Amino acid sequence: MMDNYKEDIVSKQGNLLNSVLYMLCWVLIVISGLIAMMLLQVVMYSFDLLSIALLLAFGGLAVLLYFKKDNLKLEYEYTFTNGTVDFAKVYRSAKRKELGCVNVNTIAACGHVAHDSFHRFLAQGDVEKMNWFLNRDGNLFYLYNVKDNKKRMIIFEPSEEMVSMIRNYVQVGAYQG
Repeated sequence: MMDNYKEDIVSKQGNLLNSVLYMLCWVLIVISGLIAMMLLQVVMYSFDLLSIALLLAFGGLAVLLYFKKDNLKLEYEYTFTNGTVDFAKVYRSAKRKELGCVNVNTIAACGHVAHDSFHRFLAQGDVEKMNWFLNRDGNLFYLYNVKDNKKRMIIFEPSEEMVSMIRNYVQVGAYQG
């Protein structure tokens, strides 16, 4: 028997702005770090409140930008294997964070976000919505599931080939269109 396997990697469309912002982050990290080091020397020789506040501000900015810069080089990876969809976040094509795994047989409903059923399930109010997509104008698809009285909805942007594989594994009547 042949396995059904499909892997989709989704990145932000119009990546030029993100690349420019990423380079700008690095410039600001270096400049803020240098200013913080100079202010550290000032604090060592003359201990005043303004220098300490500026040191903390520029040092904090450098550290914050360093840890948040990877969000500009973000990708999502969806892997479908024999009825199971695995979701992961990939930073700079290097760091990977597993988001979760869904067995498609347990899905109560699924379909394209443009369909009326999406808004019907979302209007229930107590639905935990997970946005695992990057392009709002992409081919967005949702998976709706109820487990332990918790309603969850995963919104992602798979390829049409993956959508057809998902449709083959969901329960009868679960695909909403």
